[in-house]
Amino acid sequence: MKKIDLTPQKFHSLTVLHKAMGQTAPLHPLISILDYGKAVFDPEDFEDGIVLDFYKISFKTHFRGQLKYGQGFYDFEEGGMSFVSPGQILRMQDEEADYSGWSLHIHPDFIRPYPLGKNIKQYGFFSYSTAEALYLSEKEKTNILGIFNSIQEELNQRIDPFSQDVIISQIELLLNYSNRFYNRQFITRKAVNHDLLTRMEQLLNDYFDNEDALQNGLPTVEYLAGQLNLSPRYLSDMLRNLTGQNAQQHIHERLIEKAKEYLTATNLSVAEVAYQLGFERPQSFNRLFKKKTSLTPIAFKQSFN
Repeated sequence: MKKIDLTPQKFHSLTVLHKAMGQTAPLHPLISILDYGKAVFDPEDFEDGIVLDFYKISFKTHFRGQLKYGQGFYDFEEGGMSFVSPGQILRMQDEEADYSGWSLHIHPDFIRPYPLGKNIKQYGFFSYSTAEALYLSEKEKTNILGIFNSIQEELNQRIDPFSQDVIISQIELLLNYSNRFYNRQFITRKAVNHDLLTRMEQLLNDYFDNEDALQNGLPTVEYLAGQLNLSPRYLSDMLRNLTGQNAQQHIHERLIEKAKEYLTATNLSVAEVAYQLGFERPQSFNRLFKKKTSLTPIAFKQSFN
């Protein structure tokens, strides 16, 4: 009987990862491209998940089946991308078995001397879940494939003083294209995203109407994202594209609306309103209310008396 081990397998080097995937050693110790079509491994060896010490950008040229959202909403089937940061757990069931494509792995040390070493954290899709993959049109797929090929060609050539600069520029181009294509995806999913916005607003309404805040404190982005089966960063990026406000700003907006309701329609004191909304300290409520309305809660309450 196979030993039960719930600990994810960790990969600290690209060489060890290539070996585990049945592929030849990487041409560079800090950056490599794996060909999914040539990978040879037993999925059961990684059923408890894997953790990488490097960034992983997967480019899959096709998927099995077709994704459906709501009633008849479909994304492209030509292929897609997913992004993983160092230290994240990746499970094999998150990866489709029937696809072909490539996976770019970038060790943080490769980009550390460049501005990209810090700027890469600004690309929010590295915090998205696998279910929030980027789906590509045929034209978009051609652009991405061209960049993967350019990186591989550079790795195949003899390393010289300019190699790293050239590859870094290709990675930046890849990430910027991904930003553009995700923005397109938010637009093409507007109908679905409006439904998510409606569900989120209902969650906030229920949270306050059921007085969950008294027991659990202020509603969080993590709570809303979990209820909607989304990652927190994806939820915020989706809302920002749809409404101009991120998830935290939506929470604050609903908090202020509910606070105004309590202040004008009940005899609760300002401190009691703060606790009713989930604030641990009335001072925090006072600061947020004044920041959003330019009035203190007491001044707002008095204006209605």
